[in-house]
Amino acid sequence: MQMILQVGLLVIGFCLLVKGADWFVEGAAGIAKKLGIPELIIGLTIVAMGTSLPEAAVSITSALKNNPGITIGNVAGSNIMNVLVILGITAVITNVAIQKSTQYVELPFMLGITALLMFFGYTGAQITFWEGVIFWILFIGFLAYLFVMAKKGQNQEDDEEVKDLPLWKCLLFILVGAAMIAFGSDFAVNGASGLARFFGMSERFIGLTIVAFGTSLPELVTSVTAAKKGNVGIAIGNIVGSNIFNILFVTGTTALICAVPFEPKFLVDAAVALASGLVLWFGTVRTKELRRPCGIVMLLCYAAYFVYLCV
Repeated sequence: MQMILQVGLLVIGFCLLVKGADWFVEGAAGIAKKLGIPELIIGLTIVAMGTSLPEAAVSITSALKNNPGITIGNVAGSNIMNVLVILGITAVITNVAIQKSTQYVELPFMLGITALLMFFGYTGAQITFWEGVIFWILFIGFLAYLFVMAKKGQNQEDDEEVKDLPLWKCLLFILVGAAMIAFGSDFAVNGASGLARFFGMSERFIGLTIVAFGTSLPELVTSVTAAKKGNVGIAIGNIVGSNIFNILFVTGTTALICAVPFEPKFLVDAAVALASGLVLWFGTVRTKELRRPCGIVMLLCYAAYFVYLCV
């Protein structure tokens, strides 16, 4: 009975997180549009960070509840899953083109900040307030880069048209979405922690697998749906951008609230996240697209990593 309750909490939490993030983003984007903020800026900030809201909510809630295994595990696990599983599945369905800027700027930047996360975790066994500040400075710099690139017209295809909603509906979406995110993250963390205790599994394992999968649902749904519709021109850029947001925005924000413990085992997970990025880079650098063979290799790599976690 207890296991069913914990699984129920987890499922309800994920549903609230995904839908809550969707409504919050839609409401916030609508308000921004009414304030005269260009859709370009809205797309690069509110909408782009929307898919990282579940990770942020779960990580911050985990840190405040002193569940460090879920905090870092969620970020590392989501980044690994985004590349190896989501892009792997998408590549199996269809070839995925990679933009030049993603290949030579954003992907190397993702690899660099992943290595920085490893360094911070290794040197102090935690992500401190000042390291969170560094992540936020890099995050603001990354947003500035995206804005410059978009103004040059190189990222025009990933602009999203913001719906023109009535003011009351925007405010309602923001309030309801924020409440759903708050309750959803609380349910997800409680359910995940309860499952870990029930099965005798570590919070690290739960964070790297179940919680990471749940918070990566927005990226998974978006990428697979786009692949089926044959509209995957910017899928890699979106995943890389989401991974950058996860490290800089999610980990950075959590560290500003409280120091985030970094268990020694997380060095392995961060190294796998770094390796998955290298697989993506080497798999696309020559062909300028992610093809099925590389997608299969990615899925096999994740299978091997999952076996390692289980053992």
